[in-house]
Amino acid sequence: MKLTDFKALTFDCYGTLIDWESGMVSGLKPLTQQLQAPLTRDQILEAHARHESSQQRWTPGKRYSELLAIVYKRLADEWGISASVDECVEYGNSVKHWPAFPDSAGALQYLKKHFKLVILSNVDNHSFSGSNDRLKVEFDATYTAEDAGSYKPSDRNFEYMIEKIAALGIEKGDILHTAESMFHDHIPGKRHGLASCWIYRRYEQKGFGATMNPGEMPDVNFQFNSMADLVKAHQAEIRA
Repeated sequence: MKLTDFKALTFDCYGTLIDWESGMVSGLKPLTQQLQAPLTRDQILEAHARHESSQQRWTPGKRYSELLAIVYKRLADEWGISASVDECVEYGNSVKHWPAFPDSAGALQYLKKHFKLVILSNVDNHSFSGSNDRLKVEFDATYTAEDAGSYKPSDRNFEYMIEKIAALGIEKGDILHTAESMFHDHIPGKRHGLASCWIYRRYEQKGFGATMNPGEMPDVNFQFNSMADLVKAHQAEIRA
């Protein structure tokens, strides 16, 4: 199997293209700065992952910005800190401030010349528009949790994408699903027979950060530590 075998790269956005963990840690400072016993970065992210995943199960039709506001409230409760409604809403609207990884925009601009580029993300459309500005590329299609009415790792999101992307002339076998999260992307992607490319952004860190522990790790077809490494591998295939 080669990268050049595929017509489309379908991307998870947050954690793969956008550095959501840095965005979360920054956005949660109004809470974490009040803690008497400081938490590590990973402890903050793991707490966020627990509440986010739970809320996505309980309210799958809620827009991501509204869901994040609830996550902020639940974290404040867990840490014994008072949080106003306005503070919760402000965090919910913070996605547009989350930074892109330094290599994302350049890699996408290169890959756009060779593949259809598609987003499959646990986000709402308005929040993604701010992130899209940071990524500096026009995606061929964007499929969000708001569109599907559910959150990954639900099978519904992948079924929605596979159905809709067929209208672009892209069949399931043409897709290389490219993501960081084992929990949200690679495990459900494997259930749907998608080839997989793991962008292992956390390769220098332990644990799973802002995503839940997936349990048994699935096999992947490609693994790179960055989008830049993916581009280098594609260039090497073309030269060969």
